[in-house]
Amino acid sequence: MDFQLSDEQELLRDTTKDLLAHSYDSERRNKVIDTDLGWSREVWSQLAETGILGLGFDPDESGQIEIMLVLTEVGRRLAPEPVLHAALAPGLVIAEVGSEEQKQLLDDVAEGRLLLAFAHFEPGMRGSTGAVATTAERDGDAWVLTGRKNPVLAGDTADKLVVTAALPDGGTGLFLVDGDAVTKHGYRTFDGQRGAQIELDRSPAVVLGAAGDATAAVERALIRLQSALCAEALGAMEEALRLTTDYLKSRTQFGVTLNTFQTLTQRAADMYVSLELARSMNLYAAMSIADGVLDPTVAARTKLQIARSGRHISQEAVQLHGGIGVTAEYPVAHYAARLTAINHTLGSAEDQLGVLSGQIGNYEIATL
Repeated sequence: MDFQLSDEQELLRDTTKDLLAHSYDSERRNKVIDTDLGWSREVWSQLAETGILGLGFDPDESGQIEIMLVLTEVGRRLAPEPVLHAALAPGLVIAEVGSEEQKQLLDDVAEGRLLLAFAHFEPGMRGSTGAVATTAERDGDAWVLTGRKNPVLAGDTADKLVVTAALPDGGTGLFLVDGDAVTKHGYRTFDGQRGAQIELDRSPAVVLGAAGDATAAVERALIRLQSALCAEALGAMEEALRLTTDYLKSRTQFGVTLNTFQTLTQRAADMYVSLELARSMNLYAAMSIADGVLDPTVAARTKLQIARSGRHISQEAVQLHGGIGVTAEYPVAHYAARLTAINHTLGSAEDQLGVLSGQIGNYEIATL
C-alpha cells in the first residue's frame, strides 16, 4: 500500500495550510467567531478560488484523501468556515445520487455562491443511528416534508438543504429543500461553530435523484462525514500537542524550563503516542473510502480511536498549560472544545463501542 502523497496532493495540503495560516491566528479567530455570521466570507471566497469547496464532486479529480488533507489543515487552524458542513458533505450526496440537473448546483457550491447543509440528525437520535421521524408526503405531483431537524450544522445560513425523511412506503428518502421554505432557529455551539434547528411544516421538497429508498446512500454519506471529521480532529490534536511542547520548552519554574521535569515530558510523550494512533486510523479510514470501501465498522473503529486520542490530548494539553490553558484568550481551550464537539458528533466513543460490541458474534474467537 502506497502511503506517499502525490505532488498534487502535497500542493493542495501546503496551499490550504498557507491560506489558513495567513487568515487566522488565535486572536483573529476569536474576533471572527464572535461576529453574527461566525466565519469570514473573504476566507470562504479564497477557499473557493483554490478549489477546496468542490473537492470530491468529480471523483476523477479528487476524493477522500484530498478531503482528509484539507480538513486536517482546517482542524489545525480551527478555521470556522463550514467547509465540510456547508459544502463538501451535502455536496457529495448530490454528486452521488442527484440528477444531472441537480448536479449543476455543485458549480455554484464549488464557487462559494451557494451554501448547503445536510439535515439528517433529529432530537433523540443517538449518534448516527435511528430512524428519522421527519415524514415525506405526496402533494399531487410534488412532495412536502414535515418534521424537525437538529442539530443541522451550518443550517443557519443554508440556501438549500439536503434533507432525509421517512417515505410513505418505508425506507428513507433524500430531498432538496430551499432554505426559505423552512423555519431556522440559528445558534452558536460551544466550540464556536454555527448550527440551527430546522422546522419543516409541509415544506415543499424535490426528490434528490431517483425516487425510492436512499438508506444506503445516507449511510455512505455518514461514513464520508465521519472520516472528514476525524481528519479535522487530527489537525486539532497535532496543533494542541505542538502548543503544549512549545510551552514546556519556554515556561520556567524554579529557574528551569518545564521540559526538564521528567514526569511532564513523559506525559507529553504519551500524548504523541495517542496522536500517532489517531493518525494511522485516520489514514486507514480515508484510504478505505478512496478504494471504494465504505464500511461502517471501519468508521466506528476510526472514530473510537480518534475520540480516545482527542480526549487524552485535549485534557493533557489543558493540564500541562496550567491556568492559562482554560482562558478564552489562549488557543488550547478552543482546541479542547472542538475535539470534544467532534467526539459527540456522529456518536461518541461509547456509541462506537456499542456499534462494535454488537458485531462480536460475527467473529470467531482467536486462540494462540
